[in-house]
Amino acid sequence: MDKEKFIHDSLKESSDVKLKMEEACKAEILVAVQGIADAFRNGKKLLLCGNGGSAADSQHIAAEFMIRLSHHVQRPALPAIALTTDTSNLTAGGNDIGFENVFARNVEGLGNEGDVLLVISTSGNSPNIIKAVDKAHDKKMFVIGFLGGSGGKLKDIVDLPIVIPSSNTQRIQEGHITAAHIICELVESDLYP
Repeated sequence: MDKEKFIHDSLKESSDVKLKMEEACKAEILVAVQGIADAFRNGKKLLLCGNGGSAADSQHIAAEFMIRLSHHVQRPALPAIALTTDTSNLTAGGNDIGFENVFARNVEGLGNEGDVLLVISTSGNSPNIIKAVDKAHDKKMFVIGFLGGSGGKLKDIVDLPIVIPSSNTQRIQEGHITAAHIICELVESDLYP
């Protein structure tokens, strides 16, 4: 394997996907900014969930909202909770009610009307994420989906699909965190100009 070529090709593919995101995702990103900012203005919260790398992204994004992203903005914490962090909760849920229900159960317990649920799934087909979306709709929450490829089953059931224009899992994940940083920075700017 030509490692230098591999590095070049990976960086080029990553940058190409991000440039394609402007056309594919810009309008949806702006709607997400408005929805999340409005929820925070109204005293509501953001819940996030995903599996594997998307679980880590959920935690990353929640931390950006809770702590802050822009160091030039002094602001209070914004209520964002990653549903992926409590191992006792996740393992008890997986053992007692089935892993496909762990996020839905947390949405049931923590979600309220007017809250936002941000689900992250590179395939768009994760059964536990689909059930979380269904529960969020029962609770009249606004659901944003960070997806990839075709968007999978989630594309048609979330309120706002943000579909990264790639079928490569790594590039989709990079697109998700880029979109999240943009959203967070714009929400901060809207709420604390």
